[in-house]
Amino acid sequence: MSHPNGIAPHGGQLIDRIVTGAQREEFLSKADFLPRVQLDARAVSDLQLIAIGGFSPLTGFMGKADYDRVVEEMHLANGLPWSIPITLAVTEDIAAPLQEGNLIRLDDSAGRYIGVLQLSEKYTYDKTREAMKVYRTDSKQHPGVAVLYRQGNVNLAGDIWLLERNSHPLFPAYQIDPALSRAAFRERGWKTVVGFQTRNPIHRAHEYIIKCALETVDGLFLHPLVGATKEDDIPADIRMRCYEIMVEHYFPHNRVILAINPAAMRYAGPREAIFHALIRKNYGCTHFIVGRDHAGVGDYYGTYDAQYIFDEFDPAALGIQPLKFEHAFYCKRTQGMATTKTSPSLPEERVHLSGTKVREMLRRGELPPPEFSRPEVAAELAKAMKG
Repeated sequence: MSHPNGIAPHGGQLIDRIVTGAQREEFLSKADFLPRVQLDARAVSDLQLIAIGGFSPLTGFMGKADYDRVVEEMHLANGLPWSIPITLAVTEDIAAPLQEGNLIRLDDSAGRYIGVLQLSEKYTYDKTREAMKVYRTDSKQHPGVAVLYRQGNVNLAGDIWLLERNSHPLFPAYQIDPALSRAAFRERGWKTVVGFQTRNPIHRAHEYIIKCALETVDGLFLHPLVGATKEDDIPADIRMRCYEIMVEHYFPHNRVILAINPAAMRYAGPREAIFHALIRKNYGCTHFIVGRDHAGVGDYYGTYDAQYIFDEFDPAALGIQPLKFEHAFYCKRTQGMATTKTSPSLPEERVHLSGTKVREMLRRGELPPPEFSRPEVAAELAKAMKG
């Protein structure tokens, strides 16, 4: 699909729901008269991503027709691929007085007025069905399912507006929204761009697969997620520092753009891999890296399920090319990074550590070996873990 700005956004048009001028003044003047709904961190992330076009073609929180089709078939009601329900759930008491057709004031968790919802529909939904279909489990131990079970039983649907796009409190320089990332790719003359998603600090295995991908495209969009993650994930500010170190020392500066993805993690494994790819398509990427257990948690998903799921979609309808990588490791025999596709080594000749193992080492004040992590990154992580 050609587009004046490179690859077309999902659905063909980049959505922009940031309100300006007279309409913004009108919404502000109604601040004290509209019924209020308070959003948690994830709903605030979703509101922002809808508004900036990261969730194109969505213009608001999903109505029942879209919700049902996404949960059951991973497509919107209009037939476009979409794998994760984007909903605004509230309790029955909050939903009861709200009138369909009316405007609702959306506040963040601190009670600041940040957006408006035009309520088109209120509907109840089956949490167990959503858990089983989207997360492939109904276990409350799963962090995504735990969030689902805690939320209210009524979904509020309708178009949204964001009152203002504020700078990110921690990473203002890296807040590059889809319209800007597309412009940046265009300015650099990049026709093919690979997106990389992560919620973990970057290590040598990531670096290896990113560089393999970078051999085949014009540019890299390094796009770590900085929305809500689970308690034991390494905090976003530490992860960002690790990316800065890597970009500074180990990548060609003119071929990488580092930016933040404001999304919250859902830990939905395969379905979230599709979701992450579509978000990067909206940011202007033509390719997307899918590694081992993408967006997984615990043992809920098979090692490469997040790669197999791409085969369930029409590639033209998806509109972004997945680049599928095996688990990478340091190979002692060839003395370099490799995967089983390129290394003749035996399992005992491979150095690969799990995130859990690395966190344990860092807590003890030990640095992961240089085969696993670049020394500057290891030092940064160790300092943070001690702190």
